[in-house]
Amino acid sequence: MAPGSRTRSAAPPCDPVSALLTAARSGAVFTTEVCRDTGRFAELAPEWGTLYRRCRTATPFQSHAWLYSWWLSYGQGCGAKGARGGRAGRAARRVRGGRGRLRVVLVRRSGEPVAAAALMLTHRPLPVLVHLGGSISDFSDVLLDDEHAGTAAPALADALAELARTAVIDLREVRPGAAAERVYDCWHGPRRRLTDSACLELPAVPMDGLLARLPAARAQRVRAKLRKLDALGIEERMVEGAEIPAAVERLLALHRLQWQGRGVTPEHLSGRFAEHLTRAVRAMADSGDARVTEFTLAGAVVATDVTLMSGQLAGGYLYGADPELRARKADVATMLLRGGAAWIGGSGRATLSMLRGNEPYKHHWRPETVTNQRLLLARSALSPSLHLLVARAAGRGRAAELVKRARPRLRVRRGGDKR
Repeated sequence: MAPGSRTRSAAPPCDPVSALLTAARSGAVFTTEVCRDTGRFAELAPEWGTLYRRCRTATPFQSHAWLYSWWLSYGQGCGAKGARGGRAGRAARRVRGGRGRLRVVLVRRSGEPVAAAALMLTHRPLPVLVHLGGSISDFSDVLLDDEHAGTAAPALADALAELARTAVIDLREVRPGAAAERVYDCWHGPRRRLTDSACLELPAVPMDGLLARLPAARAQRVRAKLRKLDALGIEERMVEGAEIPAAVERLLALHRLQWQGRGVTPEHLSGRFAEHLTRAVRAMADSGDARVTEFTLAGAVVATDVTLMSGQLAGGYLYGADPELRARKADVATMLLRGGAAWIGGSGRATLSMLRGNEPYKHHWRPETVTNQRLLLARSALSPSLHLLVARAAGRGRAAELVKRARPRLRVRRGGDKR
């Protein structure tokens, strides 16, 4: 085949669509497969896993187990019925009946996977290619083999440009230093970088190291909370294997209980979220990418935590806690952080992430604020669409800022009404 030529397999509509691209980059030959079929996506798990382990910047949300499970529950529109509120619910409604929208790109070099991107086609209302995982994923990214990133990034950019003939690529929640930045840097068409959510991060050190970061008075208060937890007799254990589905079910029940009467994220109460989390966490735990911890008091489970992990990062994704703990003056956040710090300190990972969210209790630990990015990529012909998406993002940002400013005034007025 001549360099630069492409062939499309003569396959039935439900089969993966593959394209063979030949490129002369340092003498390397790259082949690119674009998978549009759920069955083929499942078959890519071994190759995807190999590449995932070779990408230092990958987060748990780029693991095959997480992405494939999300696609089954959300992308296909075949997940169990559940709550439809919030950003996650709106995203799920947009992709219901999503068959035919899958666009998983895998780039191989001499037959070995060196780059990948898990995307799907949506309409917002313009055609947009977005990352699998939706708003229940704290980070999105592509995968690049560290050893071949210099040539794999341009090859992936070429493959994505071929894919994005009629759609803008919109990557949300990209961490600084992510592999997607390398693709962004070598993109030849219009592109824009916007800010996205803030994440709070701590170094992956034992509890003594975290306490050393605090002012003396605050560290003393934390030690008092730890002594209180010990006096209560709370014990913890790691859940493994076949016990994980039941543990996740308990977590979600406790999560519902702890937020009862307050502003819970509706999607966390939905059937499809439970289906996805149970399936993904079981598979990720088997491969060392997830850890489920249960905390017991007098033999009863009073809290459950799910932490997701990649080579460099671990993040507490979701927990559930019995309100009885707070009634007993147990500091749940301190309990969870001690549990995580106890094992992550010797794991070789660099970051203990609190993931998205700027809640005040997180700042007690003096974390570093890391702001995710939103990367928009388009071909020249779609420049107007890209600029429209940028304008819509700016409009939403201004609206959110107005709401934020109005909240203190609303609280004052409501307080005055009560008096």
